[in-house]
Amino acid sequence: MTSTGIRLHAPAPGWSIAADVVVVGSGVAGLTAALRCEAAGLRTVVVTKARLDDGSTRWAQGGIAAALGEGDTPQQHLDDTLVAGVGLCDEDAVRLLVTEGPDAVHRLIDTGAHFDESAEGRLALTREGGHHRRRIAHAGGDATGAEISRALVEAVVAHATGEPPAPPDGAGGPRPAGPRIIENALVLDLLTDAEGAAAGVSLHVMGEGQHDGVGAVHAPVVVLATGGMGQVFSATTNPSVSTGDGVALALRAGAEVSDLEFVQFHPTVLFLGLGAEGQQPLVSEAVRGEGAHLVDADGTRFMVGAHELAELAPRDIVAKGITRRMLEQGADHMFLDARHFGAAMWEQRFPTILAACRAHGIDPVTEPIPVAPAAHYASGGVRTDDRGRTTVPGLYACGEVACTGVHGANRLASNSLLEGLVYAERIAADITARHTAGGLPARVPVAHPAPADRPAHPLLAPEARLAVQRIMSEGAGVLRSADSLTRAADQLDQLHTEARVALEENGKTAEPGVDTWEATNLLSVARVLVAAALLREETRGCHWREDHAERDDTRWRRHIVVRLNPDRSLAVRTTDTSDFPPTRPSQRPQEQ
Repeated sequence: MTSTGIRLHAPAPGWSIAADVVVVGSGVAGLTAALRCEAAGLRTVVVTKARLDDGSTRWAQGGIAAALGEGDTPQQHLDDTLVAGVGLCDEDAVRLLVTEGPDAVHRLIDTGAHFDESAEGRLALTREGGHHRRRIAHAGGDATGAEISRALVEAVVAHATGEPPAPPDGAGGPRPAGPRIIENALVLDLLTDAEGAAAGVSLHVMGEGQHDGVGAVHAPVVVLATGGMGQVFSATTNPSVSTGDGVALALRAGAEVSDLEFVQFHPTVLFLGLGAEGQQPLVSEAVRGEGAHLVDADGTRFMVGAHELAELAPRDIVAKGITRRMLEQGADHMFLDARHFGAAMWEQRFPTILAACRAHGIDPVTEPIPVAPAAHYASGGVRTDDRGRTTVPGLYACGEVACTGVHGANRLASNSLLEGLVYAERIAADITARHTAGGLPARVPVAHPAPADRPAHPLLAPEARLAVQRIMSEGAGVLRSADSLTRAADQLDQLHTEARVALEENGKTAEPGVDTWEATNLLSVARVLVAAALLREETRGCHWREDHAERDDTRWRRHIVVRLNPDRSLAVRTTDTSDFPPTRPSQRPQEQ
């Protein structure tokens, strides 16, 4: 696999630092990978778009799933995960997740994360949708992500250095005590050597700082842990930084992405009105796990009889149940009724959700909570093998940005934090083994050519971000059809064409900057998502086609894989479920 040579319009890097590993992202996946690499003596740089704790991890409410309870087993966890994934999970990848998960959670506890305990001093476990056992460990009632983020950030900061990474051993100078942290930095593009292998990243540091402006981190290993792309829709549970930067970077670098059509819409997001945009407050699935009921305006529990688990069915089924009821009744939301919890339980078990509801004028102690589905999690992403390696040599991916094969067509509740944790550790182990074997030679990046001399990616004006979000919400939301997706594809292509024509005629499009780079990344991932959703003519998991309402295993028990051609067109192919991971042992590009 070689690089496409496509990069965003940006100034040439004005500064650079060197490292063995650069980790992009500071959620559970990124910080875990950085800590493990640093512990192995690797010069590690962590690049994060905002502050260290501003990613999606801190917003996770429900918890982290693992077979930690009495009587529970990895096999039972695997079975629930495969059911949720509706025939598209890679069973080997899931088996790794559920088998290595319990020990990984205990290592997280050793790192400093404090989970809620029962009166007997054991982990207090709850249940969420799709799980047949209580296996969700939580912290602070409903602040699990915040606690995990706190523990990992403190661990990284405790070892971090403000100095650039020292030269390799033998080149003079001591190694620093820990990773270098670069905050408020938007990663732009993958740097590659003459053979197309990863050689670092270019990035733009925003605001104040020693390295303001565009620079580069030179490293033979790049780990993408940039999180999701929820901001491609108007309403999402994702923070504002979730603009698909990692997937867009990987596409421009020539990597394959897979399963992008499977966007999970969380069923119970606090409904703030039809005009609400941006990040919306989540009402955790754990609320239903503790006995809350979904009801319509008449108080009828419409999920009873729709699935054996009723409100605790997998998320795609609950989201569809809510949407169907809304369509039947001409309503714009349903209700989550947990008044029977009482004030004490709300205050002790769900203090964060209680505060968020009350801040918006809803008191769940005395009234049902208005809820509606909103974009929540990308089950697909950059295609990797079981050690997090992508189809570009030296480029790894983990967490929500990756497609490991674990989630299939629909992520099982609370498997996301576990996947980030387990696969980050596997990535660090692989990098460490390569380092020990002398397999991390310094790579010389191909010179950063002037925009006129390279196939540049046309930039969108900042206001186009709202246009992309509107197009996606209207055409590729919970309920899709050939008509809605074709309309969305045409509108997205028009935005892309207008920017491309401006580039060809004027030599540039919008002015390079954070807003234009983010809008451009959103358009890139939106085009891939819509292309895949239009191709998949069936309903499976969190992909719901009203014009193809049934699951079709004969034609579509397959993955849709997309990469970007050098001319910026999309190359789309389908592959059998047996073709995971994407590279066979004899073809491992990173080991060559």
